[in-house]
Amino acid sequence: MPLEALAAALEASTLSQALRASLWLYPLVNTGHVVGIALLFGAIVPLDLRLIGCWKPVPLEPLARVLIPVAVCGLVLALSTGALMFATRPPDYLDEPLFGIKLALLGAALCNALLLRRSPHWALLGVTPGAAPRPAWRWAGALSIGLWLGVITLGRLIGYR
Repeated sequence: MPLEALAAALEASTLSQALRASLWLYPLVNTGHVVGIALLFGAIVPLDLRLIGCWKPVPLEPLARVLIPVAVCGLVLALSTGALMFATRPPDYLDEPLFGIKLALLGAALCNALLLRRSPHWALLGVTPGAAPRPAWRWAGALSIGLWLGVITLGRLIGYR
């Protein structure tokens, strides 16, 4: 089935119609999306700043143990509510060039996070207070902040077009 047909079918679905027709449902979903983004970005920034070199006396592992689950919960909430928001106007989103760029940045940000977390050097930075991050990690932390800011900015631009 072509993408356009899937988009039209999703837009005609009961879920999409309910989201568009309800006085409260879409605003609640939108609020959930904002909360998810806040949890995600609010947890990622301290981790990235630590990777860049801030708070050297603080080992990464205890910071990550607390903030990564918060970031994952925020990501799940943002993705699920984002999918619901997409369901209200799939053809419009698919025709919006910024939406494709946003998805590409989102994919890049997720890949960056997974590559960092899967690195064998992750544990080394976590157990040594004052350890300097590897130069590549500094770049990865800065890249992460930039990618997530790009995702958030494009989301706002799309929302106001």
